Amino acid sequence: MNAEYVLTLSCPDRPGVVAAVSGLLAGRGCNITESQQFGDPEADRFFMRVQFTGAVPMDELRVGFAALATEFRMDLQLFDRAVKPRVLVLVSKFDHCLNDLLYRVRSRLLDIEIVAVASNHPDLRPLTQSYGIDYHHLPVTPETKGRQEGEILTLVDHYRADLVVLARYMQVLSEDLCAKLSGRVINIHHSFLPSFKGAKPYHQAHARGVKLIGATAHYVTADLDEGPIIEQEVARVNHTHSATDLVAIGKDLECQALARAVRWHAEHRILLDGHKTVIFPR
Repeated sequence: MNAEYVLTLSCPDRPGVVAAVSGLLAGRGCNITESQQFGDPEADRFFMRVQFTGAVPMDELRVGFAALATEFRMDLQLFDRAVKPRVLVLVSKFDHCLNDLLYRVRSRLLDIEIVAVASNHPDLRPLTQSYGIDYHHLPVTPETKGRQEGEILTLVDHYRADLVVLARYMQVLSEDLCAKLSGRVINIHHSFLPSFKGAKPYHQAHARGVKLIGATAHYVTADLDEGPIIEQEVARVNHTHSATDLVAIGKDLECQALARAVRWHAEHRILLDGHKTVIFPR
């Protein structure tokens, strides 16, 4: 029976990469169903995502691609599409992004498995448990931050989480935690940063009469809210919108941008290009 795989790679840009990959797959009787590539002229680097089917065991494919990786100096990953990414969601008190993710998973609009939800507040336990998902209350203070982040890492290991999603988790992750989970944490925030920092950013924006509001989903790094951007969503507003209207519109934008970012990560469509991302959408 054929399995369906995804191969992602990046390497120095040079002739022959596509031919080598497609030739290896053809030689093993695999059928390419989707292929996308991009050459970054500034970085002189080549990026590629290939989706294919075949009756070849993954271990055999890994051996074949290991030889190519050495020859072309590739950073290469191979995934079995039948394996759903396991996701740990971190949240505080705002429920809109968590609720949206839970609904999309239950409705099969998002092909991930939310294995647990953790929060520094107890408020969203009923919502989480109504979906039959474990909820962990991990309170935190400046004095206990190190221990609390250790508990987060314990949950990542316990649930074998592939990805951590900050669904409006209102805590700044330490540099140490960012390093340990590098490339595995996605955050969502309003796109006003750095213009409107702190509490009630939509109210600040309303007071300044902004004409566009938005949301940004990005990978988390030690540089606060400056990690590689995955997705952004915007909406035009005007003087007739109240601050409450902006909050409501903003929540919708945050849900949309976060859901797309998580889906693209789960489908292995995102490759890191320094401080940027290369995304191969459907």
